[in-house]
Amino acid sequence: MASLDSIVSQIETATGVDCSDYQTQSIGGGCINTAYKIIANDQAFFVKLNQPERVDMFAAEAQGLSEMAEANCVRVPEVVTYGQADGQSFLALEYVQLGSMRGQAASLLGEQLARMHDIEQPFFGWHIDNTIGSIPQYNQRYDDWLTFWQEQRLGPQLELASQQGFGGALQRCGDKLQADMAHFFSGYTPKPSLLHGDLWGGNASADEHGNPVIYDPATYYGDREADVAMTELFGGFGAGFNDAYRSIHPLDSGYPVRKTLYNLYHVLNHLNMFGGGYLGQAEAMIAQLLSELKG
Repeated sequence: MASLDSIVSQIETATGVDCSDYQTQSIGGGCINTAYKIIANDQAFFVKLNQPERVDMFAAEAQGLSEMAEANCVRVPEVVTYGQADGQSFLALEYVQLGSMRGQAASLLGEQLARMHDIEQPFFGWHIDNTIGSIPQYNQRYDDWLTFWQEQRLGPQLELASQQGFGGALQRCGDKLQADMAHFFSGYTPKPSLLHGDLWGGNASADEHGNPVIYDPATYYGDREADVAMTELFGGFGAGFNDAYRSIHPLDSGYPVRKTLYNLYHVLNHLNMFGGGYLGQAEAMIAQLLSELKG
């Protein structure tokens, strides 16, 4: 078990909680981090650890959580502190007892996410870059959503895939898709809404009272359809979520096609993080989108 003394000391400084006598419990930290539950003076904290050079990743995550917390629409874990200690980077959050997202909690998440998407900025992007999983996510500000999606989302993922040896048809078809992407936005003008950015089933749960909690964000301001699309990529949150969201923000008729365009970004990201098992899916999604251009 990693030494956590210095991290616990920083938690004590940030909160004023006496942590002189603390206990630790190793828990799941997702695909890229290790994580612990820290218990001190009848209070619990969630701590994620990574290599020291990952401190900027945790700083951006903390700012994303804070931005969503300020919107006061969906519960997110409160940020305690972050930084470097014990030869590691870390992020300390309040510990939330999480349960499954089902029934009323999923419907409530649909309502709350729709309200969060009402928070807007006059630009697409964000004030800092962050990460999507372990891959850099670029958030340079743009006035035009199409250009943002080409240059800050699909373009970098395709370039990284090429660098990792995934060339050929993926690159040829990806380049053609990017060149003709304006077709998918005919008659549709996205607004820059506050997005979670990585909202799938693994990044949302219900707290002990059955209220939704979202975490592990890749926050930026973009088309709200991009968040909705991600909720459908790995199974979705069910009919209650979908109905609740759409009762507040009905989706444009072009959404079913753009959903594939938006989720292509995440599948390419998985290809770049986890390898060739996602290559066929990415190529199939691009082929599907290109077929829409011929329709």
